[in-house]
Amino acid sequence: MRVVQIQFARWDKIYHFSLNDLTLEKGDRVIVETELGQEMGEVVGFEEVEDKAGSVEIVVSSEINAEGVEEKKIEKREIKPVLRLANKGDFEKLPSKKEKEEAFDFCRKMIEKRDLPMKLVDVVFSFTGNRINFAFIADGRVDFRDLVKDLTAHFGKQIRLTQIGIRDEARLSGDYGHCGRPLCCKKFIKDFSSISSEMAEAQQVVHRGSERISGCCGRLMCCLQYEYQGYKEMAEKMPAIGQKVNVDGKKGIVISAHVLKQTIDVVFIDQKEGRIVTEVDLNRHKK
Repeated sequence: MRVVQIQFARWDKIYHFSLNDLTLEKGDRVIVETELGQEMGEVVGFEEVEDKAGSVEIVVSSEINAEGVEEKKIEKREIKPVLRLANKGDFEKLPSKKEKEEAFDFCRKMIEKRDLPMKLVDVVFSFTGNRINFAFIADGRVDFRDLVKDLTAHFGKQIRLTQIGIRDEARLSGDYGHCGRPLCCKKFIKDFSSISSEMAEAQQVVHRGSERISGCCGRLMCCLQYEYQGYKEMAEKMPAIGQKVNVDGKKGIVISAHVLKQTIDVVFIDQKEGRIVTEVDLNRHKK
């Protein structure tokens, strides 16, 4: 069964709906029925899943653990159909840019007034107009009950406050990475996976310092996961640091390794010249 992936806000998670015999393309705006009423969402992709009596098993998250094994979290969800493509009348119902800016500014002023440790990053109106969702980032939990009362009294609508991660803020604002290209999270990454220090260590980039291996969000760069498995497999074929080796009849000890070059630094003890360090190409006999 082919399902469509739909997102209601750029920082929100991805939801799955059946195509309902519609021909959709990535980027289309559609109207769907949710538990909170009708919503307009954007088509962000498609996925093949197994239909199990009106429900489907969806991979909600995927990450690489310390052993280099991909771990997937799967949930069983009821699948609902896309109602229709959004039309001109639907877009006319959406709040204007000025309305969103006014709502954003008012909420930010109330946050400052109550001196809450949170940073407002986005505001999203529901398609039916009866609900406003404010997205914010914060270092920890925030008691925003009084803020919700302020916003409810002012707007006369249902108010939701959603705490998102700092990586989501980077996705919203967009920027360029160390590579000179637009951020991966802005261009194509749908779900954030866990990036660990083990990935940086395996690729031998820890020595560059945290600023060089962190993105503009301050977290380890997402691209560290791309080649992690390859580096890990190459490292497994190399002798360990401290291991005694025999290099062309000479005995030495491995003191460092260069995974990408597939070379090791070996120290030899010579009675005449003393301690000698030599870089040894592990594939020298194959060339």
